[in-house]
Amino acid sequence: MEQNLHLDEAIDSPPVDAVQYRRLIGRLLYLQVTRPDIAFAINILGQFLANPRQRHMDSAIRVLRYLKSTLGQGILLPKDGDMSLKAFCDADWLGCSFMRRSRTGYLIFLGGALVSWQTKKQSVVSRSSAEAEYRAMATTVSEILWLRWLLHDLKAAPVGPTPLYCDNNAT
Repeated sequence: MEQNLHLDEAIDSPPVDAVQYRRLIGRLLYLQVTRPDIAFAINILGQFLANPRQRHMDSAIRVLRYLKSTLGQGILLPKDGDMSLKAFCDADWLGCSFMRRSRTGYLIFLGGALVSWQTKKQSVVSRSSAEAEYRAMATTVSEILWLRWLLHDLKAAPVGPTPLYCDNNAT
């Protein structure tokens, strides 16, 4: 998506065929399983399935152009990676302009390979950026704990503690 683009309901933009838009977003949702770099854009575009406008379709087409230009990208699982987990999280305080909710995003790496990621709107409105970041960290810690238990059950327990990186000084 374009940098600093804030999509909203775009009432001033002409409507597009909703079935075609939903089909495109559904296919992009399926594709994001192996392309986490489009997860945020698809999360935003998926909010307009009920009443898509030309502005939303243009943004979805831009994602398709990006995918076409980066065909060699995807998830790489190196064979000689170590078994340590590392996590990064961030929150976009008041990221949704019309619902005023923040967004959570995280990435979790196992031995340098991306194994889990998510971008999601938070369920409540946060009063500060620090509160939004704490919520993002709590969501990420829940996923880390689940992954650690899964790896333990698979007899591939991670080595040492899992560092969690966050970019907010207050947190």
